[in-house]
Amino acid sequence: MGYAIALSALLIAGAVGAVVVQRHAQRVREASGPSGPRGASGLDAEAEANRWLIRLGGSLAPPGARTWAGADETAGRALTDAAECHRAARALLAEARTAAEYERATRTAQEGLRHVRTAREALGVPDDGPQGQVRQAFQEVLLKNGPKATVISAQL
Repeated sequence: MGYAIALSALLIAGAVGAVVVQRHAQRVREASGPSGPRGASGLDAEAEANRWLIRLGGSLAPPGARTWAGADETAGRALTDAAECHRAARALLAEARTAAEYERATRTAQEGLRHVRTAREALGVPDDGPQGQVRQAFQEVLLKNGPKATVISAQL
């Protein structure tokens, strides 16, 4: 009979301990957010990484032939490094499954954009990005055709 009471007390103590541990784990999960301590979900991190990768890809469009004529080794190396970062970021993004892996792809794409900036500085090209190129092309069409011009496409 003493063994039955001891066994019952042990089972009750184990159940209480399990409930305490489970509640503590639940509080930690609620405090850290849906995907971990940083609070960014996997989908948000994926979208952010994809945005930076697209931005890097758009920045890799080669400048005009006149610009390349004055290019030095620094510009060529920087553009090569940027293209390598683009390739690596694409591979990381394709294999990423967690917010931390998406963050690594984001950092790689941002590093590539720094290489693009270095190349633009070496070439003497202003670093206004794709928005500036679209704005400039639109202004050229307006000057050429007047204010009633319809822009269907502008070649960058």
